[in-house]
Amino acid sequence: MAGFLMGLTSILMFISSSDSSQLVPESLIISSFQESLQMVSDAFNKTAQRLDLHPSPSQMYRLSRRPSAETQQVSRSAEIFQTTLTLLKEKTSRRQRRSVQISEVLSVKAVERIANLSGCPRTFQSTTCATDEEYRSITGVCNNRKNPFWGSANTGLARWLPAEYEDGENQPKGWNAGRQYNGFQLPPVREVSKRIIRSSSSALQEDRDYSQMLVDWGQYIDHDISFTPQSSSQTSFTPGFDCLRTCVSADPCFPIQISRDDPLSRNSSCLPFFRSSPSCTGLQRQQLNSITSFIDASTVYGSSEEQQQILRNSAGLLAVSDEFWDTGRPFLPSVPQRPSACLQQPGSLALLEARVECFAAGDSRVNEVLPLAVLHTLWMREHNRLAELLVQINTHWGKQRVYQETRKIIGALHQIFTMRDYIPKVIGQDSVNEFLGPYEGYNESVDPSVSNVFATAAFRFGHVTISPYLRRLNQSFQEDERYETLTLQQSFFSPWRLVREGGLDPVLRALLSAPAVLQDQEHLMTEELTERLLVLNVPQNLDLAALNLQRGRDHGLPGYNAWRVFCGLDRVESRSDLLKLVGSDDLVEEIMDLYGHPDNVDVWLGGLLERPLSGARTGPLFSCLIGKQMKKLRDGDRTKA
Repeated sequence: MAGFLMGLTSILMFISSSDSSQLVPESLIISSFQESLQMVSDAFNKTAQRLDLHPSPSQMYRLSRRPSAETQQVSRSAEIFQTTLTLLKEKTSRRQRRSVQISEVLSVKAVERIANLSGCPRTFQSTTCATDEEYRSITGVCNNRKNPFWGSANTGLARWLPAEYEDGENQPKGWNAGRQYNGFQLPPVREVSKRIIRSSSSALQEDRDYSQMLVDWGQYIDHDISFTPQSSSQTSFTPGFDCLRTCVSADPCFPIQISRDDPLSRNSSCLPFFRSSPSCTGLQRQQLNSITSFIDASTVYGSSEEQQQILRNSAGLLAVSDEFWDTGRPFLPSVPQRPSACLQQPGSLALLEARVECFAAGDSRVNEVLPLAVLHTLWMREHNRLAELLVQINTHWGKQRVYQETRKIIGALHQIFTMRDYIPKVIGQDSVNEFLGPYEGYNESVDPSVSNVFATAAFRFGHVTISPYLRRLNQSFQEDERYETLTLQQSFFSPWRLVREGGLDPVLRALLSAPAVLQDQEHLMTEELTERLLVLNVPQNLDLAALNLQRGRDHGLPGYNAWRVFCGLDRVESRSDLLKLVGSDDLVEEIMDLYGHPDNVDVWLGGLLERPLSGARTGPLFSCLIGKQMKKLRDGDRTKA
C-alpha cells in the first residue's frame, strides 16, 4: 500500500509538470502505469499464494534463495517500469498503425518520471559520499566518490556493446517464431546443446597441471562479483500463463522449445525458463546485478545491511551453527526458514536425527554444491580466527573495528588469490600482460561494474570444466571407504553430507589433490549438467548448456563475431575461418548446419569452442573478455580490501 500511495503522489507531481518534447499523452502514460502496476501485482500475488498453499521443498527453496529484501523491491519496481514501457509501445503502435520504438515517443525526462512512479531507486540523483570513511560500504555505494553507484549492489550490469533485441528494446532473440537472422532462423538452444555441447560420450580428460580447486574457486569468486536474479514471479504478467507450464513467450516466461521425444520433455514441447529481472535504467532492457561487483568477499559478508547483520554476532565475529560441529570446528549457521528446502539424509536413521537445514552465508547460492559450502565455511572460520587474534593484539579495539579490520584482510586475500593465482591460470600469462598489465593505482575514471557479457557468457566457461563426480578422500588422500564418491547430482543442496559424513576435510582433500577436468571438444559438458541438472524451483531436470544459451539471448547479448571485433580479433567470415579457431571439421559442420551464418553463433558457444591459448584454459575471445573485466575490477576499486 505504501508503494501505491507513493505512486499516486508521483502521478500528481507528474501531471503538474509539462514536457513539450513528450509525444505520448500524459493520460496514456498514467493509464499504462496503472495497468502495469495491476498486472505485476497480480502475478506476484498469485506466485505468493502458490508458495503459501503448496509449501513443497522446491517452493521453499525458491524462498530460501531469494535475494535481499531490497533487491526484491528493486526487482518488482523494475518489472513495473519495464511493463509500463511495453504497454506504451504496444498502445502507441496500434494508434499510429506502425511499429514504433519507445525512444521515438518518450523523452528522457518522461522515462525518469515513469521510473519514479514505479518505485525505482533514484540513482540518477546526487549522493554525498563521506571523504573520511575508513572501510568499504557493504553495498559498494561510494567506492567511487564521483560516481557513487558504480559497482554497487542492485545496479545494472554494464554494457560494453549495445544490447540486441528482436524489437530493439526488450524481446530476446528467438522470442518471435520464424524470425530470421542473416537468412536463417536461430537454432533452439536445446538442439545446440544436444548436437554440440554433449557431442560425445568419450572419457573425461584430466588436467595434468591443476586440481579441482581451480574449478571451484572460479565458481566461488563468480558468486562474489555477480548475481542476476530471475523474476520473482512464476506467473506471466499477461493473465492466463503459468511459466512452469506454458510454451508461450510472455514476460517473464521465455520457455525453451524442445521436441516431444526429448528425454527432458515430460510430454511437453518446452522447458520452463524465467527471464532475468530487469533493471530500472534506460529505454532498452538491462539486467540487474544484485550484489557488489567488487572482489570484496561479499560471499562471506553479504551485499546488504540486512544480510550483514544476520551473519554477525555481538563480538565482531561471524555467526556459526549452534547445532552442529565438525570435530570441534564450527559449521555455518542455518537459514532462518524452517524447514528449509535443502535435501535430507535418506533412510530410517535420518528420522532419529535432527534436520540439517540449508546453510546461511553472504551469498544464497552457498548450498548449490558441496565444494561451495566448503569454501564458504572455510572463510567464515578464517574470519573468526583472525578476529580473535586481532583482539589479542589490540585489546583496546571495539567489536566494530575488529569486524571491519578482519573484513579488510579477508577481502584482500580474495583479491590476491584471484588476481595472482587464479586468473593467470585461466587466461594465460600472455593475456594477463596484454589486458591487465602492471597495477598503476586506483583510477576513478574506470567503471568497475561487472559487464553483461562477462557474467552471462565469458565467465561461464567454467561450466565445461565441472566434473560429474565428487570424490572424498581420507587422511592418506586415498578414496575414503566410509564415504563413497558422489555423482554431481548427489552433491546438490545437501549440506547434511558435510554434517553427517565426515565434515569438510574429505571434500577439501579432493579439491586440493584430485585433478580438474580438462575441457576438450569431444566432451564439452557432463550429462550430469545437460540431462540431470537439479534446479529446485523447477519440478524437472534441466540442461545447463541450454540455460546458458537462453540466458544470453534473454540478455540481448550480441553474437560471437561482434565480440571478436570488440576485442580486436578477426571476424569469422567462412567455414575455413572457423576451422582455424576450432580445429574440428565435425564441430564446424555442426555449427554451420545449426546457425547458417557465423554472425548468428551465440557468444557463449563461440567463445567456448575456441582452442585454448598456450598456458590458458580459454581461447582468444574469453581471455580478452575476462582480462578486460579483471582490469576494471582491479583499477576501478578505490577501497583496496
